[in-house]
Amino acid sequence: MFVGDSLNRGQWLSMVCLLQSVIPAEKRFMSEQAHLTSLRAEEYNASIEFLWAPFLVESNSDDPMGHRLPEKILRPDSNLRHASQWIHADILVFSSYLWWRKGSVKLLWSSEENGVCEEIDGLKGMELAMDAWANWIESNVDPLKKQVFFVTMSPTHLLKQEWEPGKGGNCYDEKLPIKNQTKESNHDLPTMRMVEKILSRLGSKVSVINITHLTALRKDGHPSIYRKFYGKLSLEKLANPSSYSDCIHWCLPGVSDVWNELLFQFL
Repeated sequence: MFVGDSLNRGQWLSMVCLLQSVIPAEKRFMSEQAHLTSLRAEEYNASIEFLWAPFLVESNSDDPMGHRLPEKILRPDSNLRHASQWIHADILVFSSYLWWRKGSVKLLWSSEENGVCEEIDGLKGMELAMDAWANWIESNVDPLKKQVFFVTMSPTHLLKQEWEPGKGGNCYDEKLPIKNQTKESNHDLPTMRMVEKILSRLGSKVSVINITHLTALRKDGHPSIYRKFYGKLSLEKLANPSSYSDCIHWCLPGVSDVWNELLFQFL
């Protein structure tokens, strides 16, 4: 089971595409149940699942079709609803990063009855959520029975100046990877250090799949303007392709397949 946001869903889709060619068509079934999507391979008594949980803990964004909300409200001390789904999986692949970069979040503690929310920045909110997640791992994971992975942050290519100083634009019309770059300009180092600190306490219970630097080089791997848009684009936007280029997600086949090749090596 893959657990996380749309980037994690992309990795799940990659895994489905990689595996389905060896599963007879009449013995594979796709099912969607609210925030859980699953490919079932009957012949292997196996399923490859994706659970939508962008903050890992419970939040008002847990509806995969209705998460575009003006406020992000989460319960930093509760992942019970999500954990009830993922506790049954033999292999778990977690990822959470992108949604924490969308500004501040509001916290609604389980002990609060009057609905009062505390507002904090995304990094502090992520640390609280990661801490709750780590507590669950510590209490519920036996590494001899369950394999758990955490995928590190997936960099974006929203600012061309990060790989070509002085240049405007983003990933639009990029056709080649970045070459000979060692500077981690598009890495969120404070977040990476926080995640590393929390993961270090889990020891052998969690394996880290570090995709950050290799992914940072792939400015050419995004869908850019070649993706599905859920609203009609204005003539102004259409005249400026870089204004609506998706420089966050990844094409399939593409970068996410490499992440899964790394996962295969762990397995």
